[in-house]
Amino acid sequence: MIDETTLTKGQTRKLNALRKSLGNDIADKAFEQWLTSQPSKDAVAQADPVAEKIVSALSALANDKSFRLGRRGYAVRRAKGKGASGFVAEKVE
Repeated sequence: MIDETTLTKGQTRKLNALRKSLGNDIADKAFEQWLTSQPSKDAVAQADPVAEKIVSALSALANDKSFRLGRRGYAVRRAKGKGASGFVAEKVE
C-alpha cells in the first residue's frame, strides 16, 4: 500500500493518472517500481565552484575594517559593451 501523505504534489498527480488509465492494482505496482527507480532528493546540494572562488578571492579582506559590503551587498557581473573586459560590481539597492 502506498502512503499518499508522504508523496509530493507531482507524485500524487502521477499516481492518480496511472490509476485512471490502468486501474488501482496495476497502477500501484507500476508506481512503486517507478518510485524506487527515481533518485533520492536527500543528497546535499553541491556548492557553486564560482562562488567558492569569489569567497576565496575576498577572504584576504575579511579582517579589513574599511571593506564593507553593506546590508544588501553588491552584484558582480561581466562587463558589457564594445571592447569591455573584466567585471563590474554594482551596489544592490
